[in-house]
Amino acid sequence: MTAAVESVRTLTLREIGPAERGTRPEEVVIALSPAFGDPFTKTIVEVPHAEVIRQLLAGIEERGGVARVIKVYRTADLAAIAHYGAKLSGSGISVGVLSRGTTVLHQRDLARLSNLELFPQAPLLDAEVFRMIGANAAQYAQGQSPRPVPTRNDQMARPRWQAKAALLHLKEFECIDHARAAVEVEPIITRVD
Repeated sequence: MTAAVESVRTLTLREIGPAERGTRPEEVVIALSPAFGDPFTKTIVEVPHAEVIRQLLAGIEERGGVARVIKVYRTADLAAIAHYGAKLSGSGISVGVLSRGTTVLHQRDLARLSNLELFPQAPLLDAEVFRMIGANAAQYAQGQSPRPVPTRNDQMARPRWQAKAALLHLKEFECIDHARAAVEVEPIITRVD
């Protein structure tokens, strides 16, 4: 009997051009941080970035939304990334994602530090949660008021993951390029068996 070989998905973000404001009313912008996909390829708990994007896109599509992905280089502040994405979104809705997995749903007309839904405990975010986040984003884009994505809470997550989170935060900030404008990217997900 042979052991089953698990397939792996890889993510490549192919630049399309400058990130510009969309016009489609059902559009959700997925705004990625500077280190998302390159140099980092997984969240703090090893969820591959390919899976994060795949699930967000699936959730958006399943609820009738259209996704567009941008990469923001000038900041690694999640609120700023998500708010910038919301300003570029045709619907005014965005999903901001840091490379370690921390995620937020944002809306164009909210203050930068306000949001629709915040998912601060990245160690508790898995593929299923990312799909639900995408689904809620599409519903917000259509003017609906979805139930917030259920969040788990682990009082020990912070102390258990704090050191790794701090290191990832520092490395994310090293990837900031103040001279580089945000770009629209095409996520290419390749399955490697």
